[in-house]
Amino acid sequence: MGKTKKAAGKGARRWRKWLVLGPLLLVLLVQLYFFAMVCWYAVFNPGSTSFMRQQLAELREKNPNATLKHEWVPYERISVNLKKAVVASEDSRFAEHGGVDWEALEAAYEKNNRRSKVVGGGSTITQQLAKNLFLSGSRSYLRKGQELVIAFMLETVMPKRRILEVYLNVVEYGRGVFGAEAAARHYFRTSAANLNAQQAARLAVMLPNPRYYDKHRSTRYLERRTALIQRRMRFVDLP
Repeated sequence: MGKTKKAAGKGARRWRKWLVLGPLLLVLLVQLYFFAMVCWYAVFNPGSTSFMRQQLAELREKNPNATLKHEWVPYERISVNLKKAVVASEDSRFAEHGGVDWEALEAAYEKNNRRSKVVGGGSTITQQLAKNLFLSGSRSYLRKGQELVIAFMLETVMPKRRILEVYLNVVEYGRGVFGAEAAARHYFRTSAANLNAQQAARLAVMLPNPRYYDKHRSTRYLERRTALIQRRMRFVDLP
């Protein structure tokens, strides 16, 4: 009887141990997967991203034959205007920070607390790339935490130039439109290499809400913000 109780006690302790270690091991394996993929993307271009796959699935619910507009172009074939416009609009300290702009993050946290919900993330270009590559568009602190971890991985493995190159090639610019080349052709019937300052600034301003601006291309805010970003572009330092 005593031996049976001891065996049962050992079995219970083993289960309790795995109840704690199991989730930790799973989290570690997930992080190792993300790190391996970041290392891969440092050398090889991603054919698709989590955001692309999600949107394609949504499009195919209505049209089984739907496809995305996306064409990869190397860093050299993307207009300097667009690079400067995106940095000016989305992440003015891109060349300086280590993946996270803590001041912007703190401001976003305070804003979220005031409204009692997650309405803004204070995300850098690196964080946005982390989200686009691997995560969803949901707003939660858990997802934000994972985004920060992947952002640090990206900054550790990739140079800034590569981060910006990948970002510009995979970011969403409209319903089913991804990357600088597809955006340039969709909105201006030109190539990413030939975007002028005004066109580039307009594309950059559309990034926070591209599907809306795909349908509403001439709002007062869009015009004002585009002019502001054009003025800021001259002060941008690129990697």
